[in-house]
Amino acid sequence: MLKKDAATNWTEDYQKGFDRIKEYLSTLPVLVPPEPGKLAKWQILLSEFDIVYMTQKAVKGQTLTDHLAENPVGGEYEPLKTYFPDEEVALVGEYIAEAYHGWRMFFDGAANFKEVGIGAVLVSEIGQHYPVSAKLKFSCNNNNAEYEACTLGLNLVVDMNIQELLVIGDSDLLVYQVQGEWATKNTKILPYLYHVQEMMKRFMKIEFRYVPRI
Repeated sequence: MLKKDAATNWTEDYQKGFDRIKEYLSTLPVLVPPEPGKLAKWQILLSEFDIVYMTQKAVKGQTLTDHLAENPVGGEYEPLKTYFPDEEVALVGEYIAEAYHGWRMFFDGAANFKEVGIGAVLVSEIGQHYPVSAKLKFSCNNNNAEYEACTLGLNLVVDMNIQELLVIGDSDLLVYQVQGEWATKNTKILPYLYHVQEMMKRFMKIEFRYVPRI
């Protein structure tokens, strides 16, 4: 048809294709609010991109854990003069405090090309904080550091003979693996996983909860 000297015969197939184009252009798709029952579909599709919506709440225990992990106590330790802005409102949100009134433990690990720091904060039923931190002398990735931090905190809990505990961390890998929701064949992670699961047997009740870093 692009050749000017070629004969053109308008066939029935041409007409059907032309009608389909006209129909499509006359009924273009329009964005509308999601219908009830269909929103979960988009949540599943977006989950692979690690997109999470949360209301803006500060978690005091997680903030302390992040701070300890990034500033482990070493041989040349000097008192830090870090100022936490708005510390009077940096409280554990009601979505954690009201849902669980017992002992809680926050943990976190941070690894980079220079060093690895781990930290945990144990929070009592009346709000007392017991922080612990360490600097690892061997290299490991972030997932291993998270397990090291969790183990560090659990050792403190066991030493204090606490029988019921809520463990909170921002490592979805660790939380879901420990709860048996995610499987792993990583030979470097399995020893950590087995060790944490063995420590869990020392408690009358222990629960793990994933809280995104945001």
